[in-house]
Amino acid sequence: MKDFKSIVYVAVGACSYGVLATIVKYANDLGIKTSALTFLQFFVGFLVLFLLNRFKKNSGKSEKIKTSSKIKLIIWGTALGLTTTLYYLSIQYIPVSLGIILLMQSIWISLIIEIFITKKKPSFYKIISVVIALTGTLLATNIFNQNVIIDFRGLLLGFGAGISYSIAIFASSSIESQVSSSIRSQYLVLGGLILVVLFWNIDIIKNINLSSLPWGILIAIFGTILPPLLFTKGIPKTGIALANIIASLEIPVSILSAIIILNESVAIIQWIGVLIILIAVVTINKKINSRVS
Repeated sequence: MKDFKSIVYVAVGACSYGVLATIVKYANDLGIKTSALTFLQFFVGFLVLFLLNRFKKNSGKSEKIKTSSKIKLIIWGTALGLTTTLYYLSIQYIPVSLGIILLMQSIWISLIIEIFITKKKPSFYKIISVVIALTGTLLATNIFNQNVIIDFRGLLLGFGAGISYSIAIFASSSIESQVSSSIRSQYLVLGGLILVVLFWNIDIIKNINLSSLPWGILIAIFGTILPPLLFTKGIPKTGIALANIIASLEIPVSILSAIIILNESVAIIQWIGVLIILIAVVTINKKINSRVS
């Protein structure tokens, strides 16, 4: 069996991400702008991680990291910033319960990335699993209900977030994995911060104020402090296959938080779609995981 602590790390990280969009949308409804929230999330997250690593250095527990490794982590970390930006933009047009479904298309997009990296053809087993995941997605989005109007801007942004999230998961599991989780997280989050500043630029200055600070700190805890630390600590030991299964907890957690806090409604057919997606996650990864157990 895999290291139980590592499994818990990944699970808590996934649940942290699960409540994130609900908090952001709730803050948006109070008039807090997305640009300010996104910037504060990454700025506060980077600051906390920087101070944590500085404390370790002063106590003699730090490690040296090559400049090339720093640059590599920062570049890959831009995927974190892009994922967050696209995801937060998507939920301005669609419900959180739909946004999380699109974000978690990373389930099968990760397989596409794996194919490009390993240069191996996907097995029939994996292809069937992808079909199951896509079927579940169609039901979960309730796209066949003619009474439901879906803003396609939200769909495109959400799907883009799913692609970027797949890259971020790959970075958490594979890039400079010999470096400690806190150091890796610091530079990954720095990459995300740079992307956010470049994307939002002047909007950050226009919209940031004291009222946005508490919300920025809150989403920093759930979005850029806990998940990167927990993922970089847990995923290398669980492996990306098992990590994907555990990370699927993000879907029901996100939907339930949206129902409880935002009073979003979710139809029975959407829950069936979510269940099918979760089955697809296990199906995609079960055979892979059994090989490395």
